[in-house]
Amino acid sequence: MNENTPAVNTVSPVKAALNYGVIFGALLIIEFVTMYLLDINPQEQGTIAVVNALVNYIVLPFTFIILACNTYKKLNGGFISYGQALKIGVIVTVIASIVLGIFNIIFNLILPEIQVEMIQKAKENMVKQNPNMTSEQLEAGLQVAEVFMKPYVLLPLSILMYAFIGLINSLIIGAIVKKENPGGF
Repeated sequence: MNENTPAVNTVSPVKAALNYGVIFGALLIIEFVTMYLLDINPQEQGTIAVVNALVNYIVLPFTFIILACNTYKKLNGGFISYGQALKIGVIVTVIASIVLGIFNIIFNLILPEIQVEMIQKAKENMVKQNPNMTSEQLEAGLQVAEVFMKPYVLLPLSILMYAFIGLINSLIIGAIVKKENPGGF
């Protein structure tokens, strides 16, 4: 290493992303609990659904990924590669989705009547949106909704969805924050 190249502390992208993923997951839990306690159903209110989606899938992931990338960059002597930024983004969002998924499993174990309420609300929304729906179509739709509420389906799908969201956000963030180490590390 020549004297003009700064010393690099090789830090794992996981270490840099872990805290931000947990904080992101905690915020998703707080949002979920708040909406539950205030009895806000985004499916019934279009504006809330749009704002909720923008915050959960763009604003929060982007914010926590950029914070994690900048933390990694600082801990790594000011350097971060494009690939490291991608790893960090996916790790942040996957950890957040795991935290939220575990919370949902516990929440549904503690309050099993929640799923019954959610199915009832889904039924009301389906009838409201399509009053000409036959009872067979309604039952089929509700059966699909019930399957997607099962933890063994919901958790892996959430992880995949958030991993994809993390990847998309990281593609943008990586291009912004990358600074390759001239020493080749």
